[in-house]
Amino acid sequence: MPAKKKFRRSRLIVIGLVVLLVAGIAGGTFWSVSTVRASFPQTTGQLQLKGLSGPVDVKRDAHGIPQIYAGSDEDLFMAQGFVQAQDRFWEMDVRRHVTAGRLSEMFGSGQVETDAFLRTLGWRRVAQQEYDTKLDARTKKYLRAYSEGVNAYLDGRSGSKLSLEYTVLGLTNDYKPQKWTPVDSVAWLKAMAWDLRGNMQEEIDRSLMATRFGKDETDQLYPPYPYDRNQPIVAGGAVNSATKKFEPNASAANTSTASSPLAQTQLAGLADKLDKMPSLLGPAGNGIGSNSWVVSGKYTTTHKPLLANDPHLAPQMPSLWYQMGLHCRARTSDCTFDVAGYTFSGMPGVVIGHNDKIAWGFTNLGADVSDLYLEKVSGSTYQYDGRQLKFRTREERIKVAGGADRTITVRETGNGPVVSDRDDELTRVGEQAPAPDAAPDRKDGYAVSLRWTALNPGKTMDAVFELNRAFDFKSFRKAARDFAVPSQNLLYADRSGNIGYQAPGRIPIRGGDRDGTYPAPGWDSEARWTGYVPFDAMPYEYNPKRGYIVTANQAVVDSSYPYLLTSDWGYGTRSQRINELIKAKLKGGGKISMDDMQSMQMDNSSEIAKLLVPYLLKIDVTDPYVREAQQLLEGWNYKQDADSAPAAYFNAVWRNLLQAAFGQKMPKELRVEGECLRVKPVEDSGPVDDLDGKPDLVRECGERDPEDAQPDGGDRWFEVVRQILPDQNNDWWNTSRDPGKVTTRDGVLAQALKDARYELTAKLGKDIGTWNWGRLHKLDLRNQTLGAEGPGPVKWLFNRGPYEMGGGEAAVDATGWNAAGGYDVVWVPSMRMIVNLEDFDKSRWINLTGASGHVYNSHYNDQAALWQKGELLPWVFTRGGVEEKSEDEMVLTR
Repeated sequence: MPAKKKFRRSRLIVIGLVVLLVAGIAGGTFWSVSTVRASFPQTTGQLQLKGLSGPVDVKRDAHGIPQIYAGSDEDLFMAQGFVQAQDRFWEMDVRRHVTAGRLSEMFGSGQVETDAFLRTLGWRRVAQQEYDTKLDARTKKYLRAYSEGVNAYLDGRSGSKLSLEYTVLGLTNDYKPQKWTPVDSVAWLKAMAWDLRGNMQEEIDRSLMATRFGKDETDQLYPPYPYDRNQPIVAGGAVNSATKKFEPNASAANTSTASSPLAQTQLAGLADKLDKMPSLLGPAGNGIGSNSWVVSGKYTTTHKPLLANDPHLAPQMPSLWYQMGLHCRARTSDCTFDVAGYTFSGMPGVVIGHNDKIAWGFTNLGADVSDLYLEKVSGSTYQYDGRQLKFRTREERIKVAGGADRTITVRETGNGPVVSDRDDELTRVGEQAPAPDAAPDRKDGYAVSLRWTALNPGKTMDAVFELNRAFDFKSFRKAARDFAVPSQNLLYADRSGNIGYQAPGRIPIRGGDRDGTYPAPGWDSEARWTGYVPFDAMPYEYNPKRGYIVTANQAVVDSSYPYLLTSDWGYGTRSQRINELIKAKLKGGGKISMDDMQSMQMDNSSEIAKLLVPYLLKIDVTDPYVREAQQLLEGWNYKQDADSAPAAYFNAVWRNLLQAAFGQKMPKELRVEGECLRVKPVEDSGPVDDLDGKPDLVRECGERDPEDAQPDGGDRWFEVVRQILPDQNNDWWNTSRDPGKVTTRDGVLAQALKDARYELTAKLGKDIGTWNWGRLHKLDLRNQTLGAEGPGPVKWLFNRGPYEMGGGEAAVDATGWNAAGGYDVVWVPSMRMIVNLEDFDKSRWINLTGASGHVYNSHYNDQAALWQKGELLPWVFTRGGVEEKSEDEMVLTR
């Protein structure tokens, strides 16, 4: 082992042992307990906060969720900054180092590559430009007040007084947090936009696939959106040819397509992740996203709208979300907020929630807001319209804890930063992937640049505060106009009984016939963006006749819409299931209650199982060992409860089926590392096991080509299999590598049934009576820094779980798993809320973990077990409701 690696491992072991002592696991001394508790926040009594204009009340309920009451907007946000820093400063500090490309300052040389890529993108630079040139004066005032509150918390605190993580970090370097700035908050919006950016990965994957497949094969793997089966969000409507505005009740016949290409239902992307980049919100891809729906009071038991939302994001410890309320004691010109919901630690205001007049929810629209450009490079110049232009360059200095500084040079073309300078996968795109109009003189490859809407300064931070103060649909839409990135589906309800939807965001119009599905020729001006879809032309709905609106990452509009929003919609598996559940409840004059909304959020029905199981049951299985497992599927109701044996077996069959039919044929560049699938029975091992008469297993992988790529199993693959399933002899079913042999559909299904039986026997045991989905489908809540990369004792200290989960891929209860890597839960409903517009105090909510980011604080993970079971907490809003539920009260004084 190299000396450097030995040193690093030894250092981690020492850190682990010290942390065990610090936590009192070994010593149990008063000193160790006090160290752990040193950072716990003061939540009662009085505490001076210099800079306030008057006293501020902070009331916390039994789960530590704060409600803040102040006399001015600035006092409100200053207190918000202080309180969030009390609970979550480590998380805030790490986030701002990610967005600034400064992780190496905290964690050393292992983060230099990540920092270099982030500096190339320049999130922090753009956030600074937004703050300097775009944001409203009031927004800047709120951001400064928030920063003052954070810095008041930091004043005089360091090490264990901030959090236990700093104690651990102090064992390896002398890092000290700097003061918080307004730009630290604004930059977080860039991280959100990155993880919700649309189809950049799909662009890469399609390019790499072009090295192996022809167009017909590729089209089969990227089927069109099924408009005939899964309805879009906005049913009907069109852009009026005279006014150029979207009209929900207009006909497509009245539209004009002269200004931009007709939006076609094109290919959907292959789900995967970009290498090396931290995924702050969660993995991207088909089947991943969020649910939100609203039902008009005409169809509810409360006679007012009910609105549900559950964003699907990466599981983290603590949760990405922070619950709180921000209340003016009285509405005045100086105090204008009365709002509660979910926000991000490090960012003022409320992102998702309600005020005293309206409620709103978010799901990812999935708009295609980024394009890769291949660039012809010659020395320090690149080609554009036959001319050689010089790169714009800048140097970035990366400070490294425990090591020498690193300096990188960032190159930019007119299209954007050259990202292939930093990322091996993007470099491969430039080396191998054909682009439209690729020139024969570039066989040595291209540089790859990125154009992305989030790299242009915008006013999204203004929009957050405007949403918090909106009081009707008109003011709600006005706020959405400024919501540039990330582009989200905004769902709406108000106390007057109205419901609505608005698609916002800065979405490019591409030149020529470009559709954003493949890298474009950067040297051709015809491939440049020509503008952005006008906000007035963006789809919306207001009080649709059907009485409800569902957004779950499906297509927003049908193919008659004159602008291209994306070619890579989610396929509508979850959205259509929600539509069906609502229709079933309303059938025969039924009404929907709060309990019905909560039950819908936990629906775990497997839509792919409904399609595939009838075919699996027709397979004539002669092996009694496999037949025993096949019988689990007989009479199964397709529910994926944690204790379900059929759900465990079916999902294993699905995973093995994907690998057999598609994995061995996909390009090696798309391969995702994961646990191997096939577990082989022992051959020539003598008598069978004396106890159960069943064969023993070799707990090793079966044969697998090192160039196989495992599909991720998202709802795009549901559509792929749906199209070929009726065709017994479709070429995709031929998995034989022997030219003289041809396999068919039933042969592949039989093999998947067998392979799944042996795989689960190895994982869960021979007795199928002991199988259940939750034993396979586990959730670990990991601290995103020390809990992910630290030694075992550190992970044990900061992480929680595993939790055995129900739900599944593309289910409404979207505890998602990636078939490329196993059955572990990799994205979750990161929070759940149901807003009752008849009485806000009867609303309900839950977070994934808890309010606190401090390990061993009573609120570190006190919501996790409730969340796991699908339970929700009461969400009070009125002053009386908050007073009744308050357990801790603190007054911040000037």
